[in-house]
Amino acid sequence: MSLFSKFLVLLLLLAAAAGGAYVRAGSAVGPTIAVNGPEQYVGRTAILDFSVEAPEGELTSIEAVLAQGETVIPLFVLADPGAATIEQETAERIRIAREFDRDTLPGVREGAAELIVTSVRPVLYGLREASSTVTHPVELRFTPPRLTVLSTQHYVNHGGAEMVVYRVAPTDVESGVAVDGRFYRGFPADGAGVTGADDSMRVAFFALQHDQELTAPMRVTARDPAGNTAGADFDHRVFPKNFRRSRINVGDDFIQRVVPAIAEQSSDARALLAGVPEGDLVARYVAINGGLRQANADYLMTLAENTEPRILWQGPFRQLGNSQVESGFADHRTYLHDGEEIDQQVHLGFDLAATANVPILASNHGVVIHADFLGIYGNCVVIDHGMGLQSLYAHLSSIGVAVGDAVEQDQEVGRSGMTGLAGGDHLHFTMLLHGRAVTPVEWWDGHWIEDRIGRKLAMASAR
Repeated sequence: MSLFSKFLVLLLLLAAAAGGAYVRAGSAVGPTIAVNGPEQYVGRTAILDFSVEAPEGELTSIEAVLAQGETVIPLFVLADPGAATIEQETAERIRIAREFDRDTLPGVREGAAELIVTSVRPVLYGLREASSTVTHPVELRFTPPRLTVLSTQHYVNHGGAEMVVYRVAPTDVESGVAVDGRFYRGFPADGAGVTGADDSMRVAFFALQHDQELTAPMRVTARDPAGNTAGADFDHRVFPKNFRRSRINVGDDFIQRVVPAIAEQSSDARALLAGVPEGDLVARYVAINGGLRQANADYLMTLAENTEPRILWQGPFRQLGNSQVESGFADHRTYLHDGEEIDQQVHLGFDLAATANVPILASNHGVVIHADFLGIYGNCVVIDHGMGLQSLYAHLSSIGVAVGDAVEQDQEVGRSGMTGLAGGDHLHFTMLLHGRAVTPVEWWDGHWIEDRIGRKLAMASAR
């Protein structure tokens, strides 16, 4: 074979290889697209959030649109990103976010729609392209929820609770009462015993906590899955309360007794004490008195999510029999060591003392949601009474119930003691509303329960 023939064959082979590569490039995989949000609904405002990944990060184009029938609205174009943010997450992946609202969506209506994201990357040195398209179904919801307050005469004691009855539509929205940013979820009214309640009627217990201003705004609020919101004012009157102040001396013997005992049973305590010198008794006590107190409060907020959506309690709650009040609700305590101030905390409960190792009885009907050691509270029982209301029994020497137990009023749940951050044998008792402490005094008062709760429920049943 001549040299020319060999050269021709080589050219033919190269051409065939190039042709094969060109053909194969046509079936190359396009960029990987992931739509992060909106997950399902698009409201009056929404954020388009998606990621695009390609080998070596090479991209020719990206386009995102909202489509409904024949209406197609551009939301993002890589060549002109506008107000969108583009984040380089890795060498091969970028993340794009762009806020849009109802005004930027002309011609669409409430109902089903699609987010369509298309991306193209170069292949074979830019001679060909590979594309990918992801279609993400969404539902457009632009109408905000509707709220109507039904109950009247809402009287709120500082540090205390109240209840409101209202209607909300549609019924799949989250609703409740917001008190200066603190949210109290509402529940279907039939769970509160309202006869004839339709699906739109709700009941919400709420509180004005001890550390909130008397002028704190209170509103019934609602938010649908698309993020549309609504609010409704309701008549209310706030009554101020005086909270006591006290000074407590903390001695070395007390610190050496309670801190190691708490740390032995609490991983949160051990974490807080890590790095605090063993000999610095004051620093170790403050870490427990403040840091662990906050960790326990956070846990109680989370625990409250396990509440039953119906009222489990009946009538007034009962105070520990023949007990003497040693400390009241929301007492502001200043702690002293050798005459020097070392800490300040608020005591959110009642300290009730009778005799040592006295039986501790459930203050009302409910279900046990915590029965274990709990930091500063020592051996502790928490009973859920439904619709966000719980009672807490602390410093017990022993626990006589388990999580999941249904308990009756006056059923023994444990014995009094001095576990946790306790100076002597007593019961620390408090009421919690969605995990936030409220004064128990109201719940011990049958007249208060009838006026603030029973009256409103009866009026709602009569509608």
